[in-house]
Amino acid sequence: MTSRKPDEPLARNSRLRLVRPRALATARRAVTTRRTRPAPRPPEGTPPRAELARQARHVLADAVRIARWAAAECGTAPAAGPGTASRTRPGTGTPLRTGPGAVPVQERAAAALDLTPGQVRAGWDRARLAGLVELHGDTARPGWRLRAWDRDDSAVLRGWVALFDAWSLVHPAPEGVAPGAVAEVVEALPQVLSLLQLSQGPVLVPALLDLLGQRVVELRGERCEVPAPEQAPEISAQADNDGLPALLDWALEGLAAVGALTLDSGADGRHATLTPLGNWAVWVKLEQICVAAQSPAGNIERSAEDMLRGCARLTPGPARDEYRAWLAARTLSSAVSELLAVARGEDALLRGLAFEALRVVGAPAEAEVRATVAEPSLRPYALLWLAEYEGADPDEAQEVLTREEATWLWVDTAAAVADHGESALLVRHLDAAVQGTVPALLDEVRAVGHPRTVQVLVALAAAHPDPALAKAVRRAAFQVHTGGA
Repeated sequence: MTSRKPDEPLARNSRLRLVRPRALATARRAVTTRRTRPAPRPPEGTPPRAELARQARHVLADAVRIARWAAAECGTAPAAGPGTASRTRPGTGTPLRTGPGAVPVQERAAAALDLTPGQVRAGWDRARLAGLVELHGDTARPGWRLRAWDRDDSAVLRGWVALFDAWSLVHPAPEGVAPGAVAEVVEALPQVLSLLQLSQGPVLVPALLDLLGQRVVELRGERCEVPAPEQAPEISAQADNDGLPALLDWALEGLAAVGALTLDSGADGRHATLTPLGNWAVWVKLEQICVAAQSPAGNIERSAEDMLRGCARLTPGPARDEYRAWLAARTLSSAVSELLAVARGEDALLRGLAFEALRVVGAPAEAEVRATVAEPSLRPYALLWLAEYEGADPDEAQEVLTREEATWLWVDTAAAVADHGESALLVRHLDAAVQGTVPALLDEVRAVGHPRTVQVLVALAAAHPDPALAKAVRRAAFQVHTGGA
């Protein structure tokens, strides 16, 4: 039996060579295997997403022009008030105001874009509601959707859906109507839209009014405002007296203004019909409600950390369903912030799962994910997320990482496996290393400075069946622990 000489390099021992490095995406699969699951299909006859995005771009064309004009003006806000403008010097972020004799911003925008001041005001409101611009005090900045407008159909559709959700802000409510009645109509209108979507064609306005009145009665009953069922007819009459016909007209006109439906007159009277965009948007909303109602693991009301822990043992398809259900019950901004807070914690498994959940969020998380690139513990995850968001294949996204970042991610994923996986899984995780040999891996792992390096190496040495490799790994762990070379 031969033995290795003391000064013989470890790399010459064939047992210490790693298999051909796999794509770094396999590091994320060390805890759970990614699988594909078909997304719900929209109703038959729904145009392709590219066509829907084209229609959304048409609806928001003036809003985009105004937003781009404002961005070119270095932060000018067309709604900044009569006779004043708010502007930022490039690179400073310091608001500047024009003098008392300056031309009002709305008039300057109207002259530059060949629009009326009223069209500028309406377009500016749409740009804000669609997320094309962001207001910071009295300074306007281009939103992420404006930057992605020409290349990202998903950004366009999300922007239009945001405008669709804000239909009640597009036009002021009729005068002389109680605010409570307005709120009731806004709350009841989803049922009206559902009827339009299920009808797959025009619906007479009187039929919509009848359904709206019934839903308002139900809402008042749910608030315990109805003492007894026999009083429902009186409540219905009261609903009519509250101005429901005028409020329904206002709602339909507001939805028509954002491109969700059309209003036409026929032999039987006025009727409403959902546009392809409106039909698709209502279907999306119904799907979100169904997903939220069918959360199999019951994570909707839990915190982000508890939700991710509950998803840790699910396969990727059911896990993504849980992420969607959890996200549907929250505002996206708060959900993204909560997920990133968990990612900054000490549990490496939750860090990886948090970014998997952020992949479900998609474009709305871009700005906050991009901001985490400066954080060493999140940088590799953020770079991979951004690469995949920008269209890179998941198996090739690792090319955006430096060798040091890839090694840091390998250690972080190994920590997740050591904490939550089996010993054999940790041994197989060696296959995901970018280094070709164990000595090269250990050298770079020692240098990368991950806080869990010692624990990972000790766990790997205890799990690996090869005595020579285990000994080398234990020696490396001891050197990191003692600060040696």
